[in-house]
Amino acid sequence: MSAETSTPRRRIFAWTLFDFANTAFYVIILTVGFPTYFREIIAGNIGTADLLWSISFSASMLIVALLSPILGAAADHGAGKKKFLAVFTAFCIAATASLFVVEESMIITGMLLLILANVGFEAGLVFYDAFLPEIATERSYGRVSGYGFAMGYVGSLVTLLVAFPLYQGGFEAGNLGNIRMSFLIAASFFMIFALPLFLVVPDRQHRPALQFDFVRVGIRRVRSTFREISEYRNVARFLLAYFVYIDGVNTIIVFSAIFARQTLRFGLDEIVLFFALVQTSAIIGSVLFGILADHIGQKKSLNLSLLIWLAIVVASYLVVDKTQFYVIGFFAGIALGSSQSISRSLMSHLTPMEKKTEFFGFFSFFGKASAILGPLVFGVVSSMSDQRNAIISIAFFLLIGLILLQRVEEPSKA
Repeated sequence: MSAETSTPRRRIFAWTLFDFANTAFYVIILTVGFPTYFREIIAGNIGTADLLWSISFSASMLIVALLSPILGAAADHGAGKKKFLAVFTAFCIAATASLFVVEESMIITGMLLLILANVGFEAGLVFYDAFLPEIATERSYGRVSGYGFAMGYVGSLVTLLVAFPLYQGGFEAGNLGNIRMSFLIAASFFMIFALPLFLVVPDRQHRPALQFDFVRVGIRRVRSTFREISEYRNVARFLLAYFVYIDGVNTIIVFSAIFARQTLRFGLDEIVLFFALVQTSAIIGSVLFGILADHIGQKKSLNLSLLIWLAIVVASYLVVDKTQFYVIGFFAGIALGSSQSISRSLMSHLTPMEKKTEFFGFFSFFGKASAILGPLVFGVVSSMSDQRNAIISIAFFLLIGLILLQRVEEPSKA
């Protein structure tokens, strides 16, 4: 069956499989395996190891933030979304697979490959998201988006299950090859499970030929959107709050495995179990808080989620054993699933119907740009002091974001 003749259900399933696919990269390269391998083996646990990791991640997100308006213009102008998605996906897969050859002291190589891989991953998401209006009706956007969200959690659990045996030997010299093998597995998962989208989902181009005016269009769009948002002060207040608190959330995610390994002496297999717990409780959090938001409102539910995050940061600063950290991980999953889903939902409630596409593009831009400062702060504080002080410094992002959120007026239900 060709892409054009495939049924809507097949297209939706193929589209969600891409979420399943790219989660392998997110879990292995950004969260569990490569961060700890980078710090302990590549950087050799030097004092600036956390700073080097934060520079790599922040640099990649800065590049993506600058590219996002241009890529968004390309997606909206029908310039072959599937072609762009294929290029960036291949970019990410190639860089991820190349991490297999990165060994001790290859710091610059490891940093550059991480930057390239994450740019490919994040840039590809711009075009992946742009397929949603073409495979779902306006009434089913939320449901179909939720299918992809759920498939991503399933993908993360499957990836962790596959990686678990490889990580049981820890960082012993004889097991380093197995750890590097997990990077190839992440690349292979991404490649195999991304294929259905390219085979089944059609690309409905609006223009017959590729246009190359995206830089000008993207810059013009950013200027226009800034002017538009200034007229919608309530939306602007929320985006500012979101920019600050989601920076704290992103930083916690990026450094959690490194903190568990270096401060609490978790083994790699224990880190895998920890993140499996986080991902499972994230599903619970997104469902429970979705129900709660319908009863008490989006803003109150988001306030509660951010308060949980603040408690998690304080508890992580005080934690002394692994059992306590597993408990913290369970609640971190609850807060992760709820803060992500409610933020998107509240943004939808605040945005006028005729401005949703434009403003959600900016919402995505803020989410990427916000992943720059927090990791750098963590890296600097950790290098100058220790990881406990670094983790407590993230509380300021969450607290300031929470305070800014109180200025946001939630629309009353019809």
